[in-house]
This record gives sequence, C-alpha cells and structure tokens, in this order.
Amino acid sequence: MNRNNLFCIDLDQPSLEGFRKFISSWLYLGETFTILVDPGPLSTIPHLCSELRRRGVERLDYVLLTHIHIDHAGGTGALLKEFPQATVVCHPEGVRHMTAPEKLWQGTRKVLGPLLAEAYGEIVPVPEGRIGYEETIGKTGIHAFLTPGHAQHHCSYLLDDLLFAGEVAGVHCELAEGLYMRPATPPRFILQVALDSIDRMIDLAPRTMVFAHYGLVDDALKHLHVARNQLLLWVRGVASNISLEGAKREEAIVDWLLQKDENYRNVSRLPQDITVRERYFLGNTLRGLIEYVESLSEEERQTLRDKEK
Repeated sequence: MNRNNLFCIDLDQPSLEGFRKFISSWLYLGETFTILVDPGPLSTIPHLCSELRRRGVERLDYVLLTHIHIDHAGGTGALLKEFPQATVVCHPEGVRHMTAPEKLWQGTRKVLGPLLAEAYGEIVPVPEGRIGYEETIGKTGIHAFLTPGHAQHHCSYLLDDLLFAGEVAGVHCELAEGLYMRPATPPRFILQVALDSIDRMIDLAPRTMVFAHYGLVDDALKHLHVARNQLLLWVRGVASNISLEGAKREEAIVDWLLQKDENYRNVSRLPQDITVRERYFLGNTLRGLIEYVESLSEEERQTLRDKEK
C-alpha cells in the first residue's frame, strides 16, 4: 500500500456546529483500481465529486461501505449516478436497506431527529445488481471482514497493513498532544459481539488504521487495545450507576468516566464546537450501554461492578 496514493476527503457540515473533521471519505488510487471508502451523506456528494474530479478521478471501481448509517452511506446512490461503473460493497445485512432505503430513512429520522437527518439529506437508493458483499474485493487485494458491534451491518477492510476500521474502535478526535477516544455504542449494543470484532481486528495486526470518525493513525494496535479496554470500562461505569434514574444517572456515569478514563477525559482539550458535537453523540453511546446493562441479570451487573475493586 502506497501512502502517497491515499487521500482523505473531508465532508464537513458547516451548517451544524462542530461537524468538521468528523465525517470523511477515503480515496485510494491503486495501480490498476480506484476505491472510495464511505462516500458520506447526500448533502456532501457535490463536494465529494468535485474533489474526486480535482484529483483526476474519472472512474471508481469499488465503493466500500463500513456500514449503512446515513453519515457514511446515505449519498451512495447519488454518487453512482456520477460514477456508473462502480460496484458497492457492504455487509450482507445492509444490501436490502440500501436498495430500498425507506425504512432506513425513517429509522434515521427517529434516532437522529428530523433536523440532523434533513441536514444530511435523504438516502438515495442503490440500484439492485450494483451492490453486494465480497470477502475478497475483486483483484484489489482488499479483504472485507464482518465486524458487528457499532452496528450489526458493520464491515472493516484491510488493504495490506492498512485497516479501514469504520467505527469498530469507536470515535477518535485528533489532538496536538495526547489521545481522545470514546466508544460508539448506539442501541442495540452487545458487549461480547463488539469485543469479538475488535479482537479479530487485533489478530490481523494492522500497522495503520483509519477511523471513520476521524483520521489516520500509525499505531493501529495501540488504538484497538484502547478501544477494547474502553468498552469494558464504560460498561462497568454504567453498571456502577445503573440504580440511578434519568438525568442523574447519565450525569453520574459521565462523572465516573471522567475520573476513570484518561483518554475520554481529554474531551476537555477539544475545541469548543467539537466538544458540543461530542456531547450530542455521547447520548447515543450511553443509550446503547444502558440498554445493554439493563438487559443483564443483577448477578451479571454485580460481577461487572466487582471488577472495579
């Protein structure tokens, strides 16, 4: 993999506070193929196409979706109108939703709220026959892996020693010094499923890794291990405060995490607008964790709490 042929295309949303260096698409220009990972929402497709043309891209061979959430895949159908030769690869569970996205669109509006969903734009259908799942992507040398956890329809892709990890390791924000990460665990979250996905990515031993949110890191294994430890820590934090109710519970969980998680604690070092964005998405992360812990028996919750001692 030639790093000089790898490009990040930022898909910022200027109308939304803090939605910069958050969503991006990744372009790789191979000797015999061109791929694009996560084309983003409909609202940013004109910018994406402009950037692709600026870089001389006249053909896309493959569009790889890490998952079908609107901010990663919503504009795929519109992109195919500009690059009709492209084949879309996504998790098998995602194919039917991308070809007939009405249910996905309604679910998106419910989860994100109409304001954010409308800012992203509607989900454009992908024509049947243009989308499917392949473990080995043509003759590119890229391998796809099913990595549910953040979503049941999540995939990761390995190109040589570069892992396009989507949100398997959660969310990462770039800092001048130190590390900021948090889990991305919207409902329906199942701890063991997410851990299994991370463990299989660790076993691949990638050198570099792309976070869908956000950026390229050179020490992939370090970040994967941080993500794994965070999942265990955050579940324990929720279990330790699950007896509280409503806003008090969420406030107690956040206070607990700020004390225990040295990487999440760096949220205070983020720019103010990005901090606002992170607070918003923290709610989805906590909802998934809380629902998971609530599904456990009291004995299982106590086992989690005891790990703190």
